[in-house]
Amino acid sequence: MADGKRAGAATPSIEVEAGPRTVRISNPDRVYFPAVSLTKRDLVDYYLLVSEGIVRALALRPCMLHRFPDGIAGEKVHQKRVPRGAPPWLETVRVTFPRYNRHADELCVTEIASVIWAVQMSTVEFHPWNSRRPDVEQPDEWRIDLDPGPECDWARVRRVAGVTAQVLDELGAVGFPKTSGGRGLHVCVRIRPDHGFGDVRRAALAFAREVERRAQADVTTTWWRKDRDPAKLFVDYNQNARDHTLAAAYSVRGTARATVSAPVTWQEIPDCEPDDFTVLTMPARYERLGDLHAAIDDSAYDIAQLLEWADRDERAGLAEPPAQGE
Repeated sequence: MADGKRAGAATPSIEVEAGPRTVRISNPDRVYFPAVSLTKRDLVDYYLLVSEGIVRALALRPCMLHRFPDGIAGEKVHQKRVPRGAPPWLETVRVTFPRYNRHADELCVTEIASVIWAVQMSTVEFHPWNSRRPDVEQPDEWRIDLDPGPECDWARVRRVAGVTAQVLDELGAVGFPKTSGGRGLHVCVRIRPDHGFGDVRRAALAFAREVERRAQADVTTTWWRKDRDPAKLFVDYNQNARDHTLAAAYSVRGTARATVSAPVTWQEIPDCEPDDFTVLTMPARYERLGDLHAAIDDSAYDIAQLLEWADRDERAGLAEPPAQGE
């Protein structure tokens, strides 16, 4: 960790081994998290330690980078395009944005060296798509974002997580929970890549409405933020819309304490706190438990039943809100 170095202080470059490759790290002692004295080198070391987990979470997915060139106290840059001058071994995936008639060649992680290169480029957070390079228009991951309102406490998030787990179990779907790195929880479910983003979003909305039915005192699916009860938890189905991303499992977040979007077990949720998981605490946890999402690719859920729920809801007059990010 840093010993009083300034965020902008220049220090000699180093070279680190990242799998079979060597990646040059400039200014390794630049402080990124002043409150906990964490440096760029500390980020590199963290991502190397959780390499198997972060590569699994990002593998073959278009990935948006959240960069902090001057540390988290400075400006955050959302970067989709890999810049010119990237090493020749770095892999990318092309995605299009029809609304703007544009495209971007985004980072496509296939090895830990890609992650370390991104950290060298001042990346703190990794935000992957829910589809992969073989067909970026066919998602293979359904994301359940348990997003607390400004007055929603963690106890409510825990309760809704329990209902979420129950509904998933009844569907026969395997959910892999993780903290968001903020105040909420995410659940990742591998699905068959048989549908486009529109159908996956409809399925996610149908699931959210079922959770709301079972936990009406705690949950809202109200679309417009201004109309939501601030004390309730929003099950954010729109995270499954095209070009919407979530922080990956094991991604560091740009928070003062360097929190991490940490995989957890369902059994841990009643007793854990969001701030338990940071760059400082995760190494020992990962060494002890390994990657809690290691089995995420072992099975893929068929969303057909959720689409039947969506059809039922629409026949009952529950309209689908407009998608954003198309």
